[in-house]
Amino acid sequence: MKQVNGDLLRERERKIRSIILWGILANIFLIAIKVFSGVLIKSSALIADGFHSLSDLATDFVVLAGARLSSRPPDEAHPYGHKRFETLATQIVGLVLLAVGFGFIWKASTAIFRGEENFPGAIMLVVAGVSVIVKEVLFFLTRKISSDTHSTALYANAWHHRSDSLSSGAVLIGGVASLFGWGYADQVATIVVGLMIIGVAGKILYEGLIEITEHAADKKSIEKINKILTEEPKVLDWHALRTRKVGGELFIDLHLLVNPEISVRESHVICEKVEQRIEQELKKPINVLIHIEPCDAI
Repeated sequence: MKQVNGDLLRERERKIRSIILWGILANIFLIAIKVFSGVLIKSSALIADGFHSLSDLATDFVVLAGARLSSRPPDEAHPYGHKRFETLATQIVGLVLLAVGFGFIWKASTAIFRGEENFPGAIMLVVAGVSVIVKEVLFFLTRKISSDTHSTALYANAWHHRSDSLSSGAVLIGGVASLFGWGYADQVATIVVGLMIIGVAGKILYEGLIEITEHAADKKSIEKINKILTEEPKVLDWHALRTRKVGGELFIDLHLLVNPEISVRESHVICEKVEQRIEQELKKPINVLIHIEPCDAI
């Protein structure tokens, strides 16, 4: 079972690393075209969007480091593994998103207050449109892999891609509206996007806090575990079922009551069967600790 868990964790790290590396390449490309085009057409909105992509690039490296550190095997100092590094990476991404959201609102509000209008032209529409397409593709791919790997850090990074897509969308809408003579369209759209980003950041930070405070597994997972225990004929009863999520791994503790006349070997076989079924049903790396007790009702 340890070998199976190890293979799952290595495959999980490979998937996470692959999508992050694609994100890094995409962000480098977008930073270059946004900043270069922004300087060329003197669009502060496009330059700001380029720096948002730069924050995406920074969080890509944070998530990559978190995934690398969290995949390290348990050691003497960390007997339960290093999965909290992934939680830490998630919180960093959430804080960056929060800062980006407030930064957008502040910049757009002060620009409106100062009466700054912006008419950047058609080049901005092309660059912003390309950014929206690239970032939406990255968002859906990253979100899918975060679901497959149960990675909270990757899920947070997926929404950072979406926030960059939304900010580019605001630039795109502002550029279209500016072509029709409204100089404040970009700033208004940016404020709306900033509020959306703050909402996403709050959700990510809340979910990370839940994990740090040793919250139990979700209701659906617990229901599946109870169903497995009920269906196992040699498990006569159980109690003290406890769960907690650490990064992409689920830790489960429980006491199984079995026939007091069976051998230790048979009890061990029951434990392995229960553990295998739980892993098959939940489709995620698990770490199960089972305590066997004799059932006095026999």
